[in-house]
Amino acid sequence: MNAHIPYPVGKLPQADLMHLLTHKLDIHDPRVLFGPGLGRDAAVIDFGDRYLVAKTDPITFATDEIGWYAVNVNANDIACLGATPRWFIATALLPEGKTDPAMVERIFMQLRDASHELGISLVGGHTEITYGLDRPIVVGAMFGEVPPERLIRSDGARPGDTLILTKGVCIEGTAILAQEVGARLKGQVPPELLTRAEGFLHTPGISVVRDAAIVARSGAVHAMHDPTEGGIATGLHEITEAAGVGAVIEAATLPIYLETQALCAALHLDPLGLIASGSLLAAVAPEDAPTILSALHSAGIAAAAIGAVRAEPGVLLRDAAGERPLPTFPRDEIARLFEML
Repeated sequence: MNAHIPYPVGKLPQADLMHLLTHKLDIHDPRVLFGPGLGRDAAVIDFGDRYLVAKTDPITFATDEIGWYAVNVNANDIACLGATPRWFIATALLPEGKTDPAMVERIFMQLRDASHELGISLVGGHTEITYGLDRPIVVGAMFGEVPPERLIRSDGARPGDTLILTKGVCIEGTAILAQEVGARLKGQVPPELLTRAEGFLHTPGISVVRDAAIVARSGAVHAMHDPTEGGIATGLHEITEAAGVGAVIEAATLPIYLETQALCAALHLDPLGLIASGSLLAAVAPEDAPTILSALHSAGIAAAAIGAVRAEPGVLLRDAAGERPLPTFPRDEIARLFEML
């Protein structure tokens, strides 16, 4: 860690973040069962007969339907621990000179509608016009609850587990690309494809709350994770590194949307590193994988077995040419794109 070299746009480097969490942070309350760490979706606090599950996440890339993003992205991380999202707090930081009553009402309605759809109560927050911003930013904090026996840890993947991915790669990234830079791609990407991609926020949708509930009740689930910034590749590295295991991923089974492929090809991006909210990654007992996949399909949710957990560290990607390390993405492909624009 060099104190004088600026970081690029995106997440903090993993090594620097782990240094801060390991050496600069002390948690003294014994009720904190699950604090901050690599690949951990949310904190877990013991309240006796219930665990409180808490999460915060900002929306910084997207501007269209930012309130909808904020609720769903935070709710996803609560659901990945087997919990039910219940309460939401939002801080809206709004750009000076660009904020009018119509923008504020639009964001508020998005927060309200998304919360209502998931049965979540919007219980508080903060709004302000902020100096130095060129677009709105919404920072959300979501709280949920789960009985102790139903908690699913994000670091519980075991060797031999089957890795299941719901829906496809990458729902959120595809929607953001179409909405934010779609106008630049006219003539390169068919207009009907752009229209479909713009609607990915709702169809197939970025919520995995329903996906997680079905997976959790359909078999033995050892870990669930919501791949977000850094894409499915980062999500796979996080879920395995958190458990001290590795994995082999079958490239042919990775469900990458045609819309995603087209947009990434036009913009010279790798879909494996594109922000991926909307897909649920689950490590499940191999004997229960067929039942879990069947339950998802019966509910109308696409899902596929994409590989298996192994004891040896590192994630390998297997295709017709053989096995190679799964790429790593120090920053999301969207962050890299926005920096170039």
